[in-house]
Amino acid sequence: MAESSDHLAGRLDTALERFGLDAFRPGQREAIERLLADGRALLVAPTGGGKSLSYQLPALLLEGTTLVISPLVSLMHDQVAALDALGIPATFLASTLTAGEMRTRLDGIAQGKYSLVYVAPERFAVPDFLPLLGKLDCPLVAVDEAHCISEWGHDFRPDYLQIGRVLKLFPEARVLACTATATPVVRDEIIERLGLPPDTPQLIRGFARPNLALRVKEVPGKAQRSAWVDDVLAETLHSPGGGSGAAIVYAPTRRSAEEEGSRLEARGWRAGIYHAGLDARAREESHRAFSGGDLEVVVATNAFGMGIDRADVRAVIHLAPPGSVEAYYQEVGRAGRDGQDAVGLLLLSPGDMPRRRFLIESDNAGATPSPEAVQHKWGLFLELMRFAEGGSCRHDAVLRYFGDEEETLAGCGRCDVCQHLAAGGDASQDFDSEAVSLIVRKALSGVARIHAQYGLSAAVALLRGIKDERLERRGLHLTSTFGVLSDFGDDWLTRLLRRCVTAGWVDFHGGDRPVVALTEEGIAAMRDERPVRLLLPPLKDAGRRRAPTPRRSRGAAEDAGLSPAENLLFESLRAHRMEVARLESVPPYVVASDRALRDIARLRPVDLPSLQLANGIGPAKAERYGDGILAVVRQHAPPAD
Repeated sequence: MAESSDHLAGRLDTALERFGLDAFRPGQREAIERLLADGRALLVAPTGGGKSLSYQLPALLLEGTTLVISPLVSLMHDQVAALDALGIPATFLASTLTAGEMRTRLDGIAQGKYSLVYVAPERFAVPDFLPLLGKLDCPLVAVDEAHCISEWGHDFRPDYLQIGRVLKLFPEARVLACTATATPVVRDEIIERLGLPPDTPQLIRGFARPNLALRVKEVPGKAQRSAWVDDVLAETLHSPGGGSGAAIVYAPTRRSAEEEGSRLEARGWRAGIYHAGLDARAREESHRAFSGGDLEVVVATNAFGMGIDRADVRAVIHLAPPGSVEAYYQEVGRAGRDGQDAVGLLLLSPGDMPRRRFLIESDNAGATPSPEAVQHKWGLFLELMRFAEGGSCRHDAVLRYFGDEEETLAGCGRCDVCQHLAAGGDASQDFDSEAVSLIVRKALSGVARIHAQYGLSAAVALLRGIKDERLERRGLHLTSTFGVLSDFGDDWLTRLLRRCVTAGWVDFHGGDRPVVALTEEGIAAMRDERPVRLLLPPLKDAGRRRAPTPRRSRGAAEDAGLSPAENLLFESLRAHRMEVARLESVPPYVVASDRALRDIARLRPVDLPSLQLANGIGPAKAERYGDGILAVVRQHAPPAD
């Protein structure tokens, strides 16, 4: 007999008191109720959103031992210690334990002494461990940091691929997958990899963080970058030793982390460093010192952060863009977890794009990545650059990216874009659509002239019409393209070409000194064979010369949101993508990216040629998957008049 809602509510409230809490956070009760009712759920909530309670509380209500799969030993240690303090029996298994301690804990598990057992995923590769695990009376399996199972996400962990085998040991157990960051395509892959039903509830909540003042600044060099870091630390922490909280500074490389850490320490801050090149003891010392309040600033690579539970982080500063919107929002979300004001600053420089392309192509794991993997990771990075260049509220842009439409703020009033608009500025600077098309096609013609020979700076010199020995060596100063956009300055043209990269019209090739080239889509745009929809950089950045006067037209800008009808089609396309991915045993992204599906929802193509106007849908993909996609579009055709 099903449990009545009143009785369940009473049990939930009683269990909540066991945790010393008097109320659920928004969405927590719904997640627990759906898990208990449906037996399956994917919970997507940001760092600090209280995901752990969504499986810890049900573990008290269910008979047996709940299994929690978590990738970080320090996080498992902290959660088990917190549960022990509440009188809730829990333990964890990890390679850091001595052989004697491991035997003691395994004996306790076999005797059913614990309500929760935390396991690191690498334990699944240990011989005889899975049969031992299979003896558990397990009513619930919780997969924390579930995005690590996605080969197309930002933090793939091969050990997570074993989790599907673990779930088969407990066919009757409920399953909760938790992550702080997952786009629709990654959510679909999590469900597919775990072998969960396609209709598994996907609960998305809590991404709105209006207390964070998100900002993006472009810096031409190291001195300006240091100045911005110092300004934000002074704004948020005031002065060294002031006791106003802490800051995290993310650096793109180990070397830059050490240099910035030394610089801040010399300025009087209690600063530490953290990166994968340090030995385990040094990393643990930095982690503990920051979590315990001994450090005011930690300068780190992206190896730092998972499991950080310090509520008074007043600023997160990125010295360079990370690899994706997911990585950025997970990292910046470590600021202001106490609900008080905090700042997230993302710094951009001219070398970011070619550097990121080189890192993606070289792959620090040693193996040469597949072209498909390179293009996917590059696409994730370009989505972050689109966010950085965008002219709408930064919070709303992130919420739409993650599919959290219910929490959009219609402008947060705190990010740099909203502040600029409130001051009377125009962050969008929309142009007449014909003017946009002409300027973009001229810019693309400049890239076509230097195709696969030089980088962006040579294209800018060509478009500006300035003396450059590289151009003269190849006679490019004699072409009609030389000086075709001379009314604009270097910085503005660089930003324009970067936006052409994010639009998918220009790409990088060639190792540690990448050159630029037009893509197939870029060639079509240059030839006016496909529509050009682009938000041009603000005219205030156009240079010293007078630029053409814009005429306002919303059609020239890319609209980040979907209408209700378009969103309905997008969700149907997602369902179709998952079905095809399951049939072909490929990740959902191989079929189509989220960006492609959003384009299709807006364009509503009627045939294969018009389908190829969507980002990332070339002739081969259209030939292979086009008929199925078009069939879904036809099912959502608007009624005839």
